[in-house]
Amino acid sequence: TVGYQGMWLAVRANVRVAEAARQGSAVNAVQIAFRTGGVVGMLTVGLGLFGASLVVVLYQADAPSVLEGFGFGAAMLAMFMRVGGGIFTKAADVGADLVGKVEKNIPEDDPRNAATIADNVGDNVGDCAGMAADLFESYAVTLVAALILGKAGFGDMGLVYPLIVPAIGILTAILGIFLTRLRSSDKSAMSAINRSFYLSAIISAALVGLATYTYLPSTFAALSGLDATFQSEVSINPRTFAFGAVVIGIVLAAAIQMLTGFFTEVGKRPVNDVAASSQTGAATVILAGVSVGFESAVYSALLIAAGVFGAYLLGGGVIVLSLFAVALAGCGLLTTVGVIVAMDTFGPISDNAQGIAEMSGDVKGEGAKILTSLDAVGNTTKAITKGIAIATAVLAATALFGAFTDAIKSAVKEAVGSATELASQYSGVLDVADPRNLVGLIIGASVVFLFSGLAVNAVSRAAGAVVMEVRNQFKIHPGIMKGTEKPDYARVVDICTRDSLRELATPGLLAVFAPIAVGFGLGVGALGAYLAGSIGTGTLMAVFLANSGGAWDNAKKMVEDGNYGGKGSDAHAATVIGDTVGDPFKDTAGPAINPLIKVMNLVGLLITPAIVAFALEGNERTSQIIAAVATAVIIAALVRSRRSSTLIG
Repeated sequence: TVGYQGMWLAVRANVRVAEAARQGSAVNAVQIAFRTGGVVGMLTVGLGLFGASLVVVLYQADAPSVLEGFGFGAAMLAMFMRVGGGIFTKAADVGADLVGKVEKNIPEDDPRNAATIADNVGDNVGDCAGMAADLFESYAVTLVAALILGKAGFGDMGLVYPLIVPAIGILTAILGIFLTRLRSSDKSAMSAINRSFYLSAIISAALVGLATYTYLPSTFAALSGLDATFQSEVSINPRTFAFGAVVIGIVLAAAIQMLTGFFTEVGKRPVNDVAASSQTGAATVILAGVSVGFESAVYSALLIAAGVFGAYLLGGGVIVLSLFAVALAGCGLLTTVGVIVAMDTFGPISDNAQGIAEMSGDVKGEGAKILTSLDAVGNTTKAITKGIAIATAVLAATALFGAFTDAIKSAVKEAVGSATELASQYSGVLDVADPRNLVGLIIGASVVFLFSGLAVNAVSRAAGAVVMEVRNQFKIHPGIMKGTEKPDYARVVDICTRDSLRELATPGLLAVFAPIAVGFGLGVGALGAYLAGSIGTGTLMAVFLANSGGAWDNAKKMVEDGNYGGKGSDAHAATVIGDTVGDPFKDTAGPAINPLIKVMNLVGLLITPAIVAFALEGNERTSQIIAAVATAVIIAALVRSRRSSTLIG
């Protein structure tokens, strides 16, 4: 629903943005694009909060276990939309750029290019539907983790407080969206967007503080539904604890926005350096972009790690509370989701508006400059929202990791009647000195690389088919270049649709069956290490892919604005190649890692009771059979993926 509504709104707004730019009104163009995104943002947070609240109301004490399924469904769909939408949009984009800009030297979105329509359709599929589904899933999974751990840490109030925080975020996001207005003193639309984001974040923090100190008691003894011994041992103030955790999440969102903006925004040094490297060819452009991605990944990962550790310290050594604090930090970060989705949807709307203007030929002069500026800002906002989505993935996965260890204890207790009898056997189950756990860690890290490779390769193959199709149309119908014949746009759309749907199976099977193979084959400790490995590697890989791609894209925009030779120059051709390399990085593989991490964590959470039960019953043969079947499914999917190469020519 969220994805469909996002596309439905975007395709109606982009024409209005193009018309506003044609009339020379940058203020109206920004307002239309951002407020349309705001509607998508409200749908995202509204449906996410409604779904989680409905489960809590209907199932009450049993809500945490039901929410695992709720989160898993959202995560699976988000991953499919990210992978499928990313393959569709980037196959068309890469194909259109390589043939149109590099070979035929015609502008972007020129109606003579057969891939133009597929490219514009893909912007909506990948960025509107994909990001809306991704953030809806982040919203759902973070709430799942917060409610599971909230019940353990705060008792009955722990099932309500995590819903209050994002509810406040909805109100402040509405305010932030309506206050977004371009001023004459603003250098670009980015200034107005940043202003609304920071304003809504500050107001969110203030209102959450008010709600926290009104709703929660000042001592753990006053919380209902908790073990009396636990209450007597904890001396932390619940109000200070909860408010501090939420504020960490809000501050983390603002910090990631600034950091990502620095590495991907036009006018900042990293993008300027990538653009300058175009004077010496495509190879140096790619090297410069890769270095930007690597460097930004380190800083982003350290920032996220600091946020996780800061939240962890609030627990005062009580593991359940420390993990609940991490989940609440995720809830705090998600108070800004309404504005974040608006920022992301702003990107494809402004991109499509520029495409419509180019195809119509009616928007020139000042109007064309407005749309070019909005498109460059849209690239930055998309990179920022990807960075924040990655942070939500890490916070949710870390909290789910805590729920995973809790699930081990619960499974042991259920199997033997008392957790104490076999507690010693499972207390060191995540010991890194155990070779099985080290193997699990390595496999978890490698799955992220395999998944990314599959996604990029899928785009490469589909883009190859698009390139050949567009070339053939130019060759067979020479009148296309003269404007006397019309390209077959539908043919390229069909190629992108077919290939994106066909490539969905392998990444999906890998995400679901890899944890099953590791868990049943190597044990619950190795599964925990597997999840830890995927979280660590996934964080670095996702940021690297998103920021390097964003830097390449905006470096191309800089050259197209007239720098280093402008359009049609050798420098322009070099940056176009850099951009086409970055397209599957930032819009296919990178964004899909977020739901991948959460899908694997939720699968681990769901299968843990069965793994522990089989181990305690001595039913190793069944476990090995399940592991063998899961491994066979993954191998079969990989073999099929390699054999089903796209027919080119």
